[in-house]
Amino acid sequence: MRPDAVHAVIAVKNLERAKSRLAEELSPADRPRLVLAMLSDTVHAALAAGIGSVTVVTPDSGVAAAVHALGAATHPDPEAADDGLNAALADAAEAVRGRHGAVDLLALQADLPALRPSELTDMLACAPVTGRALVADHTGQGTAALLVRDGLAPLRPLFGPDSARRHADSGAKDLDGDWPGLRLDVDTPADLRAAVTLGLGAATTALLRDIGWPHPVHTDLIRRCGAGHMCAR
Repeated sequence: MRPDAVHAVIAVKNLERAKSRLAEELSPADRPRLVLAMLSDTVHAALAAGIGSVTVVTPDSGVAAAVHALGAATHPDPEAADDGLNAALADAAEAVRGRHGAVDLLALQADLPALRPSELTDMLACAPVTGRALVADHTGQGTAALLVRDGLAPLRPLFGPDSARRHADSGAKDLDGDWPGLRLDVDTPADLRAAVTLGLGAATTALLRDIGWPHPVHTDLIRRCGAGHMCAR
């Protein structure tokens, strides 16, 4: 199936409390900047892959402005008291179908700075033509991506602890492709170092260079990864 038949949703909550597990190595001021940079690289990769649209659900006006500049849509956070991330994704997914009709849906993590457009296109080509499918994260416990290909079936996101198992138990097929950038959501310093090794998108490269983490990322390590997007190798 063509990537433009699939429409992505991404949820971004409160930037000020983001990425607490990076607190030992990144300052409170730098962590929200990193979240925004990783989101920008995730959105850029999805759009470069030819995804039909990307919608970011967020309560943050700064996030909304940044993703609008990239060509993504936004959706207001429903501010659900319980299960906030999943409620936000489900609400955004419903809104996307309200705009585009009975389209396929893809929920992505917001922190995939090493994501390659080719990984998304390959994953979509490998996924079943009907039903739901998941891509487990690099730990095997979380979910990096959740796809539903029945245009009228709900997304049914179950992100959170042990989400890969819960998505599989709910009927989603666990895809086993070799997509290291798609699987590498960044929560810890070790994750971030692994993403640097894989090759970062331009926004995260620039941010890490600016803050000097873990050392300057030199411009001679830049590679082109699609649609004019620059990534560090």
